[in-house]
Amino acid sequence: MRGGVSLPLTGFRQAVALVALFNLAYFGVEFAVALSIGSVSLFADSIDFLEDTAVNFLIFVAVGWSAYRRSIVGMLLAMLLLAPGIATLWMTWQKLGSPIPPDPVPLGLTGLGALVVNVSCAYVLARFRKHAGSLTRAAYLSARNDAIANIAIIGAGIATAATASAWPDIVVGLGIFAMNFDAAREVFVAAKAEHADARG
Repeated sequence: MRGGVSLPLTGFRQAVALVALFNLAYFGVEFAVALSIGSVSLFADSIDFLEDTAVNFLIFVAVGWSAYRRSIVGMLLAMLLLAPGIATLWMTWQKLGSPIPPDPVPLGLTGLGALVVNVSCAYVLARFRKHAGSLTRAAYLSARNDAIANIAIIGAGIATAATASAWPDIVVGLGIFAMNFDAAREVFVAAKAEHADARG
């Protein structure tokens, strides 16, 4: 027990380090494809992979700290979780000016690859999700939401192929924004409660 939170520190640190490496590697893949085909949803998800790398790195560093210091990091992570959503809104605005649909084949295949990576990350983190604290919540929610987003991206690829429209990609991108906003809210609430408990 440390700072009021029971957590297998060694196993958790190894898990978040592995997840950070997975996210960094696939960020490069997805970002390159997103730019090459002009995909809002892949662009948003690639930024999310980069954000997840930062989140898991910060968790790796801070997980052994006191509950008070962890709560401060948790609030900062909540702000980080909003970064992909802001990037999505910017890319959506750009896309509305030139609503050319992305190529559905690389869109769907890249989304499938991202799904494999994120399901693997969620599996690695799943056994820690019920431990108290905003850091474990941030790590698990991030991987879980990303897997859901990737399923939607695959669906957008299928819908784009069927309709030759840019809208499925745009709608999924906005959905990713909504999920990240909700995850940021959950992490902030958990961190705020942890902060209050630590001060009390």
